[in-house]
Amino acid sequence: MTHARPRPLISLSSAVLLVLACGGTTAAEPGPVKGKLLEGYGNLPLSFEANEGQTDPAVKFLSRGPGYTLFLTSSEATLSLRRGKSAPRVLRMRIVGASPTPTVAGVEALPGKSNYFIGNDPGKWRKGIRTFAKVEYRNVYPGVNLVYYGKQRQLEYDFVLSPGADPKAIDLAFDGAEAIAIDGAGELVLSMGGGEVRMRKPALYQQRAGKREPVAGRYVRRATNRVGFEVAAYDATRPLVIDPVLVYSTYLGGSGQDVTWAIAVDALGNSYVTGETSSLDLPTSAGAFDTSFNGFADAFVAKLDATGSTLVYSTYLGGSSDGDSGQAIAVDGSGNAYVAGHTSAANFPTTAGAFDSSFNGGGFDGFVTKLDPTGSSLVYSTYLGGGAFDAARGIAVDSIGQAYVGGNTFSTNFPVTAGALATVAAGGGDAFATKLNAAGSGLVYSTYMGGSDFDIALGLALDSAGAVYLAGYTRSTDLPTSAGAFDTSFNGPFNGTDAFVAKLNPAGSALEYSTYVGGSDSDFAWDMTIDSSGNAYVAGSTFSSDFPTTAGAYDTTFNGTSPPADAFVAKLDAAGSALVYSSLLGGTGDDNAIAIAVDASGRAHVTGWTTSSDFPTTPGTIQPASGGSFEAFVTKFDAAGSALVYSTYLGGSGQEQGTAIAVSSAGDAYVAGWTDSSDYPTTPGVFDTTFNGGQDAFVAVIRDADPQVGPPTDKNQCKNGGWRLFNAPAFRNQGQCVSYVQRR
Repeated sequence: MTHARPRPLISLSSAVLLVLACGGTTAAEPGPVKGKLLEGYGNLPLSFEANEGQTDPAVKFLSRGPGYTLFLTSSEATLSLRRGKSAPRVLRMRIVGASPTPTVAGVEALPGKSNYFIGNDPGKWRKGIRTFAKVEYRNVYPGVNLVYYGKQRQLEYDFVLSPGADPKAIDLAFDGAEAIAIDGAGELVLSMGGGEVRMRKPALYQQRAGKREPVAGRYVRRATNRVGFEVAAYDATRPLVIDPVLVYSTYLGGSGQDVTWAIAVDALGNSYVTGETSSLDLPTSAGAFDTSFNGFADAFVAKLDATGSTLVYSTYLGGSSDGDSGQAIAVDGSGNAYVAGHTSAANFPTTAGAFDSSFNGGGFDGFVTKLDPTGSSLVYSTYLGGGAFDAARGIAVDSIGQAYVGGNTFSTNFPVTAGALATVAAGGGDAFATKLNAAGSGLVYSTYMGGSDFDIALGLALDSAGAVYLAGYTRSTDLPTSAGAFDTSFNGPFNGTDAFVAKLNPAGSALEYSTYVGGSDSDFAWDMTIDSSGNAYVAGSTFSSDFPTTAGAYDTTFNGTSPPADAFVAKLDAAGSALVYSSLLGGTGDDNAIAIAVDASGRAHVTGWTTSSDFPTTPGTIQPASGGSFEAFVTKFDAAGSALVYSTYLGGSGQEQGTAIAVSSAGDAYVAGWTDSSDYPTTPGVFDTTFNGGQDAFVAVIRDADPQVGPPTDKNQCKNGGWRLFNAPAFRNQGQCVSYVQRR
């Protein structure tokens, strides 16, 4: 909690999940007893209006949105749901036995104001109504506060108990529900109007010496329409908080082999994935660009809605060869998806006027494709390559639709531009960086990047100034490095590899920095991202027992036994001259961090795969033990890289790999990968809960107790995690840090 109150003893929350007869299921997470209401009528608010005469005097605060109105009075929360011209359905949550006159106050004033100009009587108009991020009810019971707040399509409420307060005092009555039950999973089910409202079982823990200790908690029935909470014994001198939860998890695939390699998330929480498939029956959508399988292996692109319940679109993307693969994906503010990958098809779909519409040979060409927001047509599609092997591995897009692509090439005639960093291949296979114009019709710049041996760029990031960052691995002892970089010397053995990180200037003509990162054995950087200050975050795997770590990092001791590797997560400063932190991550088996994302608070989220039965997990997490010999994992570090916020396995009794991760503006981790487990963990109401055979892709969303729920306080950090600086001088919130959702 962030209230300026006495230190809380316990925070109680629960997830609320609303299933309406006309729609599907929207997923939510349990929470401290945190009530989260996800509903299918529109986005729930990020702000609350003070009642200054615009509604009934009994209402203290209200929120309006498409399909709902929320009213907060002194003693209850009333949610009025509307569908078409039908009479609204009303659900009330009353606080039984509470103080009849609690202090109700808006917390964290927002810059936006509401105005009501209704009718022709100016005396009834209301202007400049204040809005707040939270509403706090103080001392609803002795020592118990209740806080409501909005967080990207959700209403949440927390009970915050001070030392000495009794959680059994909390008594909630639900009016408007036709039936109330607690199901076998411990979830509270409220039947309403042919649908359901679900409050998931609370999961709670306490901290002791930096480690999490789970505490049991559950709902209990008090009367026909009344519910309370029961919490097991706990240390009354320390806070009790909520654990991470699986918001949704779904299969995505057909009867063949399906793999996701990349994921992106838009401001509304929709996820976009790409990968490759050999399934003739991959689920596609009516009107999609290509609903028919083309060859032995096709790329595919799919979009899931924010609840994971609906396939917004899904399309094949490929030619008649055996080698089409989507390797990277980005999405712009209009919902266009940009996909990069490789193809061996001479008839890969390209568009008129694209930069290169002809296959160049050599086995594989890279490709870059832009799909419209409906997934029904190609805005542009182009090959990218020369006469040998070429593959696009990473992609980013700027505010005007220019695509930045990175990868690797063995072509001595890879398309480069005059004045670029390197216009001649250095030998052995080089990394490359290419910038396409917004139409996909030409190169703004294109350059090699490498030394005399093999180099590959796997991760790519773009900052607000247009500088491109690359990360990957190299066997080149003469990789171009920069003066003052963290490490200018190759560290690995003969024919071994070092990870590297490089930053190109916005013109693609020079290195702003370039550094090796590694120890005396082989090291691999599989992915990277940056924060708004230009710090680079790198995820990978290392066989080096002397991999460079930093004092105070979460794990500075190599865990594997030869030959298994440890995963690593490292943060480089903006100059590329020093490690802000560097930590190992793993157990005694083989551990690989394959993808990384960072939230607006600088916390790194990583996923990958492990064979370690002792991979570090946090108590009370989603899946504390491995279900198979080869399992996906998802781990979130704190901002200092010194501790795990959460860490969990994710998989069934077969094999899984986490291959991609993205973070929404609300701080949720969107994870994608593949599984061959028929018992991979899915959640009710998602798009597909049944294994389809062979190997399926999966998409999952994880939320924890401490996501990024508001804008960064530092305006310099306002270009990250879905937040942007609002610069419209005519508007009241000019110069404020706002989210994409707030600007819609």
